[in-house]
Amino acid sequence: MAGRRVLITGVGSSVGAALARRLEQDPGFEYVAGLDTRRPGGDIGRTELIDADIRDPAIADVISSTAVDTLVHNQIVRRPGRGMSSATMHDVNVIGSLQLISACERTPQIRNIVVRGSAGIYGSEPQAPQFFDEGMAHLYPLRTRFQRDVSEIENLFATYARRHPDVTCTLLRYQPAIGPSLDTQVARYLSLPVAPTYLGFDPRIQLVHEDDALDALAAAVHRPVHGAVNVAGRGTIGLTRMLRIAGRVSLPVIGPLFGPVVDGMRRAGLADLSPDFRRLLRYGRAVDTSRLSEDVGFEPRFTTEAAVTDYLARRGSPGAAPSRVPVAP
Repeated sequence: MAGRRVLITGVGSSVGAALARRLEQDPGFEYVAGLDTRRPGGDIGRTELIDADIRDPAIADVISSTAVDTLVHNQIVRRPGRGMSSATMHDVNVIGSLQLISACERTPQIRNIVVRGSAGIYGSEPQAPQFFDEGMAHLYPLRTRFQRDVSEIENLFATYARRHPDVTCTLLRYQPAIGPSLDTQVARYLSLPVAPTYLGFDPRIQLVHEDDALDALAAAVHRPVHGAVNVAGRGTIGLTRMLRIAGRVSLPVIGPLFGPVVDGMRRAGLADLSPDFRRLLRYGRAVDTSRLSEDVGFEPRFTTEAAVTDYLARRGSPGAAPSRVPVAP
């Protein structure tokens, strides 16, 4: 029997390249392609590299020629940076997703779509439920551009899935990831010599270890399900405790001055914290991962706290003892 054929967007990222390596070693996949304008770091074996921009309408012809049955949309920009404006981020996220859907319309073999999205769609709110489940995406207004981007992306793929009931579209809502090979806002925040916090707030933070993030993505490719699925490590950690474990000094700042302080740190060449991350530092966010374990069949190995301590140990933080503690069975 012929194996599955998969195309991964954003293969130039660490997550995209790692997924390509994982799937190309799986005998169940006869063909793996990666689409990006960036070259992936390291060797990715037999994966066919397609040098293309997902915003280019020409990708419809390119993708249809591959005759893939599975599309993994891994190219969602979570924060502008490195010379990328917020407008460009919006174009990559929304226009790029539109072009991918157009390509899917031209590829009748498509049966599975997996989108590596964000739990940022829920926002960070003072009256939020203890844990967001997948049906709570619209409890609160979309307050940031990134939230609006994620909502548009989900609406685009949900509409496509309704028009094509034979296609299984899985929308993975990731909490912020942490790991030694990832350059994320969490990592940059924990590297600050002095970490600004909101005076009077100690939010619950929930993260996902980079190994679990990759494993969850691979699990969804192998066992796609319809609709949204939250992805995170079990449990939460208080911001104060996380900074203490990291050996960082916190700088409590009153609410009205938090923005100017963080903007000043950005101008000084320190961490650039997005509006979404700033709200996370004030109100926190936690999601329910029951569907990830029950429907997708994946159980993260790391709790949130174990993910933090593992990251710090592997980065050589003075505030962490070496640890690679998995969740309890």
